[in-house]
Amino acid sequence: MTTTVGVLHTVPALAPVFDDLIKPAAPQLRRIHVADGWLLDTARKVGVTEAVRATVVAHVQGLEAGGARAVLVTCSSIGEAAEDAAGQVGIPVLRVDAAMAVEAVRVAAAGPGRVAVLATLESTLGPTGRLVERAAAGTTVRVTSTVVPGAAERADAGDRAGADVVVLAQASMAGAAAAAGVGVPVLTSPAGGVRALLDAVGVA
Repeated sequence: MTTTVGVLHTVPALAPVFDDLIKPAAPQLRRIHVADGWLLDTARKVGVTEAVRATVVAHVQGLEAGGARAVLVTCSSIGEAAEDAAGQVGIPVLRVDAAMAVEAVRVAAAGPGRVAVLATLESTLGPTGRLVERAAAGTTVRVTSTVVPGAAERADAGDRAGADVVVLAQASMAGAAAAAGVGVPVLTSPAGGVRALLDAVGVA
């Protein structure tokens, strides 16, 4: 029996990026991608409204009805809506940045304990910053969150606020992060999100 996973995007161009991450690791999986640019447009302009939350739920329910055993939401801006949607379905609904947040705190805790969250969009910075802060609860790790035009490039230039770990909050920044030449880890969300998705459906 074929195992199906769902991937919900707000940037259509990210669908092949995530497909290219999933397919080599688990070519046997059937992958259903849904892209809805309105979600990000609305989140950027007016925030994560009730209409955005309802639409995320509808998409996740549709993926579940289509046979998906787990859904990965690749947009950090609607990450909190994804968490809400998880309570409306019987399958795991995963935030793309969740694994990254845990890893950032783990790495930072081994040093002085400073995490810098960078984003080019305010709509992304808030949800990811709050997620990292939640992961850091009960530790001595300190989290700073900053909107930086060209954030990945600024990380490359060393503008990282004295951090022990730099978190790039948007999945779309992952490619630029590969070129960052800083002396601390620069974490991005796609690889960790895909690993969590595969774990959720029992694919090592």
